[in-house]
Amino acid sequence: MTEQRHTAEILMTGFVTHDVKRFIVERPTGYEFSPGQATEMSLQEAPDDARPFTFTSLPDDRVLEFTIKGYFDHDGMTGKLHRRKPGDKVLIGDCWGTITYRGPGVFIAGGAGVTPFIAILRRLWADDKAAGNRLLFSNRTAADVILEKEFRAMLGEDFISTLTREQAHGHLHGRIDKNFLERHIDDFSQHFYICGPKPFVADITAALEDLGASPESLVVED
Repeated sequence: MTEQRHTAEILMTGFVTHDVKRFIVERPTGYEFSPGQATEMSLQEAPDDARPFTFTSLPDDRVLEFTIKGYFDHDGMTGKLHRRKPGDKVLIGDCWGTITYRGPGVFIAGGAGVTPFIAILRRLWADDKAAGNRLLFSNRTAADVILEKEFRAMLGEDFISTLTREQAHGHLHGRIDKNFLERHIDDFSQHFYICGPKPFVADITAALEDLGASPESLVVED
């Protein structure tokens, strides 16, 4: 089956952190997705150079939102997107993704890997069901933490931020590893949602299984 491609206009952009931008994009008629899912996006002038990006809007929003970190060490898609302005057009494919909410648990994210969790947590918050969920979020510095105020508002003390390259008020210091997980989680029979760089996901998955988590309880992107 051939994937359908939709042309959509960028309506608004704005910085979320020093290198992460929020894109508000026209929502094609009839376009549907679920929190945690993603799509492949490309530029009109390079339709075959598509890259995956997660929806951070909710399914009932009138527009689409993407929260995208820009990487400028090479001439890649994110850097090109960061230079786009309202009125520019992008191509959006069908939605896909296996990170879906299965029930209360612990969300574990490294850097921009938090993006699949944004819509899920926003949906839970809007439905008054955020209680019982926790977010462990690892970044290099405090300036890198995406949507810190929103996460704190939604989760309170169940938002745990840790930094690997500096110490800052309101944040722990150190990597999320087996010892970190053992200190901050007291129930390894619940659901675990994991997203980030591939080595991060592999290390966290192995650590959780060593601590007694069932492989069936781990939700990662296939």
